[in-house]
Amino acid sequence: MNRRDEPLGPNSRRLRVVIPGGSGQIGRLLAAHFHRLGHSVTVLSRHIDPASHWQVVAWNGRDLGDWAKTIDGADLVINLAGRSVNCSYTTANRKEILESRVFSTRIVGQAIAQAARPPALWMNASTATIYRHALDRPMDERTGEIGGAEPDAPEAWRFSIEVATSWEKEFFAACTPHTRKLALRSAMTLSPDPGGIFDTLLNLVRRGLGGQAATGTQFISWIHEDDFICAVEFLMDRADFNGCVNLCSPYPLPNKDFMRILRRAWGTPIGLPATRWMLEMGAVLMRTETELILKSRRVFPQRLLEAGFQFRFAGWDAAARDLVERWRSRHGQK
Repeated sequence: MNRRDEPLGPNSRRLRVVIPGGSGQIGRLLAAHFHRLGHSVTVLSRHIDPASHWQVVAWNGRDLGDWAKTIDGADLVINLAGRSVNCSYTTANRKEILESRVFSTRIVGQAIAQAARPPALWMNASTATIYRHALDRPMDERTGEIGGAEPDAPEAWRFSIEVATSWEKEFFAACTPHTRKLALRSAMTLSPDPGGIFDTLLNLVRRGLGGQAATGTQFISWIHEDDFICAVEFLMDRADFNGCVNLCSPYPLPNKDFMRILRRAWGTPIGLPATRWMLEMGAVLMRTETELILKSRRVFPQRLLEAGFQFRFAGWDAAARDLVERWRSRHGQK
């Protein structure tokens, strides 16, 4: 049996899992999950955390080195490497955002190509941002329109599309014939961890600033952390699954509704809205980009649903209540 056809069910046997760029929020979620199940977890990181519960190996995301030995004989590689996009799109930052994704993907592909026992499955991070600004209809894997050609799209939005498409192009260009490949077009993954996206949004609500952003009609695509992890496990088990897959709830919703439901879950009826000029000013002060708030991401997980994946938190009401409750518990609040 070719290794790419081996069953990789997380409960079937002890697996060797390698997570390049696994020191961020998503990487920590996955590493902790696989570690709890008793699997061997190795994170490749620029920064070594001596307090980590799993093995952390140094790499620079650009060059082959001793870290490549961790790839040889691994069962699963999940590459999450890439500089955060929550920053101003200066020339230097743009270069780092693009190169950190493309170069890390290229070098992981080279490590897999030279491995005597290449992994059965390589998952590579991608992003739901690859689709166009969509108010009119959902974007699924088959009929979704790649963005960047819209005549009215801001230049910063086109840059994000360039990053996403270059990232996937590098991934699928890698010559790894014995390894199944999946590009994870993920929406924002929500967990109650400090410093995550949900933590940031909830802090706005707690301070009375959690109203709609601009018109509030732009769609938000999202996925609860439990469903993200379950989707990864589901895809591990499906040896017939390759290519691109959307990881998101089947129910994206407009920003104004998303924030209203989050306010209700927290228990506050009021949230001051933010006009577009306020968002632009805030983005400058916070050294970030308004694209993260204003671009409409209306993404649909067609392939997952067709394959029979069942979401635990399909709707935002239940997900928001769960996340708020767990956030309160972590912070000692009732």
